[in-house]
Amino acid sequence: MTMTSEELLKTADLQKIATEGVNIYTEIKSKYEPDHKGEFLAIEIESKKVYLAPTSAEAVVKARIENPDKVFFVMKIGFDAAETMAHFSRAN
Repeated sequence: MTMTSEELLKTADLQKIATEGVNIYTEIKSKYEPDHKGEFLAIEIESKKVYLAPTSAEAVVKARIENPDKVFFVMKIGFDAAETMAHFSRAN
């Protein structure tokens, strides 16, 4: 049975996801910058698989199709993690 987004967030180690996500993004960002600047990657930290899309919501939808019970690190390409977090704070 697939858990809801709220259930996933309650059980996920968000600090680990953030730390690993930043590390993975740092390793792969040259593959995506500058051609995809401003687009989003959803990163599944265990497999290191990434899902590219124009918006964060679309990236997560793509990722959840293959990984319905995972929480993803989402990064805006071409920005640092603090800028990405600020973006999400303003969007919510």
